[in-house]
Amino acid sequence: MERERKTKDPSYEPRLRTAIITARNAPAHKRVVTTLRDWGIEVDETFFLGGIDKSRILQEFKPHIFFDDQLLHIEGVAGVTPSAHVPFGSANQPSVELIEEAYAEYENRQRR
Repeated sequence: MERERKTKDPSYEPRLRTAIITARNAPAHKRVVTTLRDWGIEVDETFFLGGIDKSRILQEFKPHIFFDDQLLHIEGVAGVTPSAHVPFGSANQPSVELIEEAYAEYENRQRR
């Protein structure tokens, strides 16, 4: 929508910029770019860092908010930019111990 409006009105300054900043290497970018295009999502910039620390890019990019699916990455950039954990993906599967603890807690509440 931002690009479309800018095309129609060259004086328009886009309010929203979307960037993908990932620790992955190329050729992972092919799947990301293809999927987002299929969904109709426009991305202004992409950074495939191949394991390089994200905080350096975020310091320059200065996003309003940064989302990541790994708490380790959030902890590494929390002092640089507002950050939010998105608890999805294989890295976020709960351990057996956590599931058992949650179930035991649930059972204890049911008994009260």
